[in-house]
Amino acid sequence: MTAPKLETRAFNLWYGNFHALKNVSCSIPPRAITAIIGPSGCGKSTLVRVFNRMNDTIPGVRTSGEVLLDGVPITGEGVNLRALRKKVGMVFQRPNPFPLSVFENVAYGPRIHGLCDGDGLHERVRRSLEATGLWEALKDSLNDSALSLPPEQQQRLCISRLLAVEPEVLLMDEPCSALDPIATAKIEQLMLSLKSRYTIVIVTHNMQQAARISDFCGFMLLGEMIEFGETGPMFTRPKDSRTEEYITGRYG
Repeated sequence: MTAPKLETRAFNLWYGNFHALKNVSCSIPPRAITAIIGPSGCGKSTLVRVFNRMNDTIPGVRTSGEVLLDGVPITGEGVNLRALRKKVGMVFQRPNPFPLSVFENVAYGPRIHGLCDGDGLHERVRRSLEATGLWEALKDSLNDSALSLPPEQQQRLCISRLLAVEPEVLLMDEPCSALDPIATAKIEQLMLSLKSRYTIVIVTHNMQQAARISDFCGFMLLGEMIEFGETGPMFTRPKDSRTEEYITGRYG
């Protein structure tokens, strides 16, 4: 069996007195798309933010248990968070390009991390835009404001910005929720094209989307991981009655 890229072991998280994640254990395979599904407020986004410790920025958060990246714990003191977030990047619900040019949006990360400059930086920007299918459309308007792009291109640009620092994991929290169906289909095709090179974890409320694009799926309810496994069997032969009830639309 392939070793997991990401793993949680009996992981708990509290926001103050609120127990948001309860004994969550799951193993996320490398170079595949894993969807986290469940009703609103069940802990999906909280779980995904655990993998690059974005929850650390929220006052009053406490945790117990383990989170591992390539078998190495990323919780506790002494973890280089800057290096972790370079390896494990995030795309949010709504596109959030910087109020800079297209080129400067993609170049921002490599500059901050000191990865390259000059011709090397231009080449990295080009490769990152090619990876998301934006290069041909934007190569003659790299100096235009990123805020002038349509939402679907803005979301692709945010993914390009992420790819420019050469991450290993892409976390996507409802990346299509602000997009129309045509734009959603384009982002889904992009994710499918990227999974051969990256581990992708996506939070989604859209059962059809999870069924279309994910290889593995985790169903969460009230902070617990109810079921985790391959998407096909989970959607056709769920092991837990609560999973079946959610997938068939009886609640949520």
